[in-house]
Amino acid sequence: QLQASGGGLVQPGGSLRLSCAASGISVYTNAMGWYRQAPGKQRELVAGITRGGTTKYADSVKGRFTISRDSAKNTLALQMNSLKPEDTAVYYCNSLSSPFWSWGQGTQVTVSS
Repeated sequence: QLQASGGGLVQPGGSLRLSCAASGISVYTNAMGWYRQAPGKQRELVAGITRGGTTKYADSVKGRFTISRDSAKNTLALQMNSLKPEDTAVYYCNSLSSPFWSWGQGTQVTVSS
């Protein structure tokens, strides 16, 4: 089970840190990713981290977002800086590739002045 949290309302240029708590799933031995889905749009991969620790980012967030994991706490994090209105979406954590676990409710991020 994966539970994302940490979303909220933030002004453009602000920062948020999302966290994903994993139960029954190891974020360290699985390749993991952060995804987002904006209203009327398809879900997209925002950031990923492989089992070996290699990270990758969507071009739209490169240089602003950082994915990381804490093996001791079994959590996945997404540090989001310099947020833009177009970052507004529901954010989810899941496997970096199929098959996916249950998506859960995600956490809403709204960037607005």
